[in-house]
Amino acid sequence: MTMPRGKPPSLRWNWDLGIDLGDVDTRRLLHLLTALLDTSALGKAAPVAGMSYRAAWGLLRHCQERFGHDLVVMERGRGTRLTPFGESLVEMDGAARAALGEVHALWETRMHGLLAPVLGGVPPRLTLHASHDLALADWAEHGRQVPVDIVWRGSEESLAALGRGECDIAGFHVPEAWSAAQLSGWLKRWLKPKLHVCVPVMRRRQGLIVTRGNPLRLKSLADVPKRGARMVNRQRGSGTRGLIDQLLMAANIDPATIDGYAHEEFTHEAVAATVAGGSADFGFGIEAAAARYDLDFVPQVDERYGFALRHALLDAEAGQTFLRRLSGRTFRQRLSALPGYAPLVTMKAGRWEDFLPAR
Repeated sequence: MTMPRGKPPSLRWNWDLGIDLGDVDTRRLLHLLTALLDTSALGKAAPVAGMSYRAAWGLLRHCQERFGHDLVVMERGRGTRLTPFGESLVEMDGAARAALGEVHALWETRMHGLLAPVLGGVPPRLTLHASHDLALADWAEHGRQVPVDIVWRGSEESLAALGRGECDIAGFHVPEAWSAAQLSGWLKRWLKPKLHVCVPVMRRRQGLIVTRGNPLRLKSLADVPKRGARMVNRQRGSGTRGLIDQLLMAANIDPATIDGYAHEEFTHEAVAATVAGGSADFGFGIEAAAARYDLDFVPQVDERYGFALRHALLDAEAGQTFLRRLSGRTFRQRLSALPGYAPLVTMKAGRWEDFLPAR
């Protein structure tokens, strides 16, 4: 038997739900429900669970009939939403995966040690779900020895994926003005203090990305309705979108009054490109994205970007390599060269309370 080269061994498990539906594979049900929690479109959730739309709808229908309880609700204009019963199943599955992940990590590491000669000695690669960041993207693209595969998602989506055991590391960002209690309360929505640690990595600046010369004289989001400025927004679930909504609420601005609030893009670069192309007067993003497209930038918030990971990963070879590369000279030099970025003095995994600067 020939082992696939370069692919580390991993433990996977599925629930036996105690129901027999003949040819219908019920093992995919939790994957489908989890995908529906992230997107309300069954057509998008089905491929994530490795199914066609028809198979996904058939699985939901058959399971609902056998359970005697609805798992989802379909409403025109709102897509497919989980019922409280469906959400409870996903929550239970996520908690179980998080707990078993701690047990799996040790055995995965030992199994990889036994199979490394067969696999060609290739170190295991980590899966990182992260909020989009230019410095991190450049680092991963040019760093040949970075043992990580990146999936760009929002901060909340990334943390939720880590809590469900779908990735090894989650990248997220929060305003530095947050308190430690505020951060802990936010992280507890997806993670467990005893299972997960945080690594603060860098400081970056977010603000208004505007056309050259800032012709509308925008100084803050409070000026947007007054000037009739057209906006390009970030997608729901992203950390930047959450920041935008918080600032709008603080300024007592109804998002419905902003032209373009519903226009969503998934990266900082896409926001800057939209402004540069003239389809919007401003967007909200990082300074480096504005500089990349020769746009002006009006700073608003300093924030801290870092990672959350399982505590057990700190003892694994791949985890140690990842953290060592992060604190290395190459990455720090790249950070210092980007407008609006600054590396932190220490990049050490620790308690959630130590992620933000001390006050």
